[in-house]
Amino acid sequence: MHLSDHRQAIDDIDKTIVKLLNERTQHVLAIGELKIARGDAIYAPHRELAVFERVCKQNQGPITNESLRAIYREIMSGAIALQKTQTIAYLGPEATFTHQAAIERFGSSLRYAPQKTIADVFIEVSKHRADYGVVPVENSTEGVVTHTLDMFVDSDLKIVSQIVLPIQHCLLGHKDFKAIKKLYVHPQALAQCRDWLRLHLPDVEIIETSSNARSAELAVKDPRAAAIAGILAAEKYRLTILETDIQDNSQNATRFLVLGRQFTEPTRRDRTSIMFSVAHKVGALHGAIDPFRRFRINMSKIESRPSKRRAWEYFFFVDCDGHYSNPKVAQALAQLKKHCNFVKILGSYPIAD
Repeated sequence: MHLSDHRQAIDDIDKTIVKLLNERTQHVLAIGELKIARGDAIYAPHRELAVFERVCKQNQGPITNESLRAIYREIMSGAIALQKTQTIAYLGPEATFTHQAAIERFGSSLRYAPQKTIADVFIEVSKHRADYGVVPVENSTEGVVTHTLDMFVDSDLKIVSQIVLPIQHCLLGHKDFKAIKKLYVHPQALAQCRDWLRLHLPDVEIIETSSNARSAELAVKDPRAAAIAGILAAEKYRLTILETDIQDNSQNATRFLVLGRQFTEPTRRDRTSIMFSVAHKVGALHGAIDPFRRFRINMSKIESRPSKRRAWEYFFFVDCDGHYSNPKVAQALAQLKKHCNFVKILGSYPIAD
């Protein structure tokens, strides 16, 4: 075949793809009407996961599964936007890793609303000014984001999904690496890149900022300045990426939670997050978590936080395998309640990430 023949074939295929995408969207819109009539959530993480798994199983290449998922992410994002205007609140400002995580989960067709604090994200979703919220909960290098955990104490919001985002820190600046005299950096980014900075920029003046995006914004104004931020910030503020992957830990990743108002339906592989408090007495915590051992349920995480209501009283946050509706998980939770002053299921959600 000649070049013109290949191009004509592509044009014909594109015509068919557009026709089929519109047919698919018609079915999505019909489903959306039924969901709205029943009061169901438009975004369905369990269904999203099933679609990704199905199309990847059918994929015979040469396109990669990662690329196929990205394509379907945008197809579903556009369809969700047509069903109902959806607003995603996230810990801002724009071009932060939380913003990047939100786009990775919901695609580019929805409305994104940056918030100044984690508390503001919870408030926007609780007051129905946003449909979902995205907040960081832990980093593989720096640990848990305590403020996110604390917000669940008085909130009725549910964890409906999670996003695990590999964190790629970049050195952003102007064209001359040798001209850098000051570096704008968020404290967490600084902690995650400290060894690299000690080796490559030992004498630079470090100025801490409120966010990675703010670092990039400040660096734009000074030709002798640089910033540590992500690729999204480089695009927004039109800074040159001088170095990529400057984080000290190549496996550095941050886990984000998607907040909603309804529980998520089960898939074949779920995680349940709960919080509870126990009496301040010997053996209370052991008795509380023993049901997980007896029912052979893996606890992947346990974290304690001061209750802030009474001295030396703590809330415990636990992640365990399985959906809360699974019989074994349900029995373990029922036994847990017998040992606790307070138990709250924060959500069950897919752990395919």
